[in-house]
Amino acid sequence: MRYFNSDGVSIAYVDVPPHEGQGDPILLIHGFASNHAVNWVNTLWVKTLTRAGYRVIAFDNRGHGQSEKLYDPEAYNSYRMAEDARRLLDHLGIERADVMGYSMGARITAHMALAAPERMRSMLLGGLGIHLVEGVGLPLGIADAMEARSLDDLTDPMQRMFRAFAEQTRSDLKALAACIRGSRQVLTPEEVASITLPTLVSVGTNDDVSGSGPELARLIPNAQALDIPGRDHNLAVGDKVHKQGVLDFLARRP
Repeated sequence: MRYFNSDGVSIAYVDVPPHEGQGDPILLIHGFASNHAVNWVNTLWVKTLTRAGYRVIAFDNRGHGQSEKLYDPEAYNSYRMAEDARRLLDHLGIERADVMGYSMGARITAHMALAAPERMRSMLLGGLGIHLVEGVGLPLGIADAMEARSLDDLTDPMQRMFRAFAEQTRSDLKALAACIRGSRQVLTPEEVASITLPTLVSVGTNDDVSGSGPELARLIPNAQALDIPGRDHNLAVGDKVHKQGVLDFLARRP
């Protein structure tokens, strides 16, 4: 792991060169309660992309993994988290990159596309569909689940799923509660329509968290939707259809 200072916040990241040659950089932004390793290394995304010739940069979002833990919900505004991504590109001297996020990471990617589109070649949104605009994806009750005394105190299936995942990833539960409360920004249809980057929206057909991928793609001028058959929110991440769809999209984008 390497570290850099993002306006006073310590952010951990990895920078993995392509398997051969010097390829275009792609920045990966993970989801809530995850980290770069769980979301992108363990699922073989880093291996897949570097073998395809891309330089892969992946980081732990603030409050996650080996990055600094913050406990003020305002520190997790989606634009602030997008600034961490932009500053990482600055730190590495990268002018433009493809940017791919999953779930919360996709929300951050979309906010980056509004704030700093000149730094992006394309936008890849995984595990986030129309809930980028209508609703906010994960319910606020997930924060309460992070603060419960134990998993045994929870009965709601989604609360139990995310609390168990957070414990599995050995996350800081207090930081995650602040993150959920602070990163719930949606975009308006007009804001989404103003994004002109080549865009891929990838959502599992059994995903009950993200909202419809095709509905979101229809709002973005240069977007296409990718259905990941038979996969829910968690299993769609590393699915082979998802990987092939991303590789095909990257090969076609300008």
